[in-house]
Amino acid sequence: MTMRSCLGKITLVLWCSGVGLLACPTPARAAPAPADLPALVRAWRAAPTPARRAAIERYSAAHRHDSKGALAQLALGAGEFEQKDYTAAIAALRKARVPKLADYVAYYLGAARVESNDATVTAHDFAAVHAADPRSPLEAKAWLEEARAYQKARPSEAITILMAHYPRLPQPDTGLLLADCYRAAGDLPRAARYDQQVYNRYISGDAAKRAAAALAALKETMGEAYPPPSAADRLERAGRLLAAGDSARARLEYEDIARQAQGLDRDLARVRVGEADLAGGQASAAARYLNSLEGLQPEADAERLYYLGLCARRASDDNALMDSVRRLGSQYPQSPWRLKALAGAASHFLAANQPAGYVPLYQAAFQDFPNDASAGLYHWRIAFHAYLEGAPDAAELLRDQLTRYPHESPASAALYFLGRLEERRSDFAAARACYLRLIGAFENHYYSILARERLARPEVARAVPDPATRDFLAAISLNRPEPLPTQPTAATAERIARSRLLRAAGLSDLADGELRFGARNGGQPVLLAMEIAGASDQAHQGVHILKLLAPDYLDMRFADAPRKFWEMLFPLPYRSQLTLYARQHRLDPFLLAGLIRQESEFDPRALSHAHAYGLTQVLPSTGRLYARKAGVRRFSSRMLFQPAMNLRIGSSIFRGMLDQSGGNVEQTLAAYNAGPNRAAAWVSWKQYREPAEFVESIPYNETRNYVQAVLRNADIYRRLYAPRSHGAGHN
Repeated sequence: MTMRSCLGKITLVLWCSGVGLLACPTPARAAPAPADLPALVRAWRAAPTPARRAAIERYSAAHRHDSKGALAQLALGAGEFEQKDYTAAIAALRKARVPKLADYVAYYLGAARVESNDATVTAHDFAAVHAADPRSPLEAKAWLEEARAYQKARPSEAITILMAHYPRLPQPDTGLLLADCYRAAGDLPRAARYDQQVYNRYISGDAAKRAAAALAALKETMGEAYPPPSAADRLERAGRLLAAGDSARARLEYEDIARQAQGLDRDLARVRVGEADLAGGQASAAARYLNSLEGLQPEADAERLYYLGLCARRASDDNALMDSVRRLGSQYPQSPWRLKALAGAASHFLAANQPAGYVPLYQAAFQDFPNDASAGLYHWRIAFHAYLEGAPDAAELLRDQLTRYPHESPASAALYFLGRLEERRSDFAAARACYLRLIGAFENHYYSILARERLARPEVARAVPDPATRDFLAAISLNRPEPLPTQPTAATAERIARSRLLRAAGLSDLADGELRFGARNGGQPVLLAMEIAGASDQAHQGVHILKLLAPDYLDMRFADAPRKFWEMLFPLPYRSQLTLYARQHRLDPFLLAGLIRQESEFDPRALSHAHAYGLTQVLPSTGRLYARKAGVRRFSSRMLFQPAMNLRIGSSIFRGMLDQSGGNVEQTLAAYNAGPNRAAAWVSWKQYREPAEFVESIPYNETRNYVQAVLRNADIYRRLYAPRSHGAGHN
């Protein structure tokens, strides 16, 4: 197929609402026939046996006169390489003639020969990888294999290759290989340097073990000539240990650095001994230790004051917390540690519903650090508080939010609450202008749902949009992603064509890798993501890849993409069962679908860090209780991985929580995410005039975003799947 015909075919498929975007003519999720090459290869790679391998050989022989036979040999070669049978891999790959995938054949063949200690491998063997157009996903790995080929006999050439391409090569493999090459070249100090880098940056796994063993051998060989690692590298290692939760080992590292280092590195290590104590749950001991430190350089002292504030927060000592914030403000006003202290203390008081504490802190944060990425969020907390309290400057602050930070996430909220403020002033024309601008810019956001409801009210519906407000809002430059491309570029089409060949060979992981690489290297990410999603076996896989490669999808209008795009992002598997249990428990099926998408993306085998299971993320203890009520005998946690059982129990749990909150959906969702006690506390903070005020008042970003996301999801599901007379238009 020529590139022109490929582009034409992809363009045609793109806008067909009944076919997955960029999908192959055969439905991607159709069950393969027994003699289908992808099925044979998948089975063999999952559980290699001689019989399964022989089946692929027979397939290749039967198709020796067409491209399918060559694809079978490529699959055998890649699979044998994975299984470390390099001799068999070489034999298969030498029979693989797939011109469009010449880089894959060359890479696996060259790598298999290198791993077989073939001394005749040269740069020529990887030439097809480096010459690939578009760039090959295997390019970086090919440089590594080429360097390995020269490692023992010509280590200086290997070093030249690795250093020439160092920024783009994968770590820690490159660091370990450089160390080996320098060892082979007799340059032990540089070998130590690269082994130390790996050791300090990777605290666990095979690479860390290899680096540790190599360093131990170098210490013994070099004796006093062994170069000690830099204090900066050691501080990095200790920090990684701390981030991994190993505070005891991190503390020992920091203490050792403090004994040996000088200057700022020594001071930072001393301070971080206290940080390790704090991370280990010893806030009082950490505070005493940090208070005892003297004579620190400014950067380290600012960090010390920040940790003292954290100690105070752990001890619920607001006076000590504010003392650390004030000292940072007077001694180190522009230190990033002061900004962290301001934001942390403000968050603390926000969670405790103490406006007198958080308002001035957020004020200082956005005024003194106007270029910080979170300045708009700090300003929003002040503006929304003014709105809630009916402050005289509330409208000015809301407008200021839109003018200063039009690209920040609170913009949709600012538009909505500005509209509500105008409504309370009986300026329905100005309110209508706000709601129309909100819907036009944020069609798929939570606050647009509310804006559509407000626009339906008679006094707003009959108002003519206020020209002054309309002009003010029109001057604000809000984010708007480009519509989905209607035609792929040549590079994107080539990626898709290559990925389909790989998928036809049963190498779906390599096909997805090709498309992901293309998305990062000149391709059209959304179209490439849709190709992956269309070929995915499970709906949740498509959701995940589209959210990853098309992160601004919610800012697109429905009309900017075909229906299939939205269905991939908002799938509805298990629809009949979901609808059945939703109706049994008097739930809106679309609300339940919106909750499931947020909880598990419809992955029936989802398991959270808190050990919540399945579609609706049910804890085993809760599942057991509700299963017993439903008459389920011999309940086990793994039953929650069964979609029907999870939907049955999860919908029952949600119904019970909804009843407990008096039918308040927003409060129920907050309780589902953060727990009933927290949600009840937030509800008691104020006499909210509408649910949106409660939602925006939730102090936990995760829970606030969760509530909005579930309701937004439900609205999109309703527009997609409800009967036409009830849904919004889409193509």
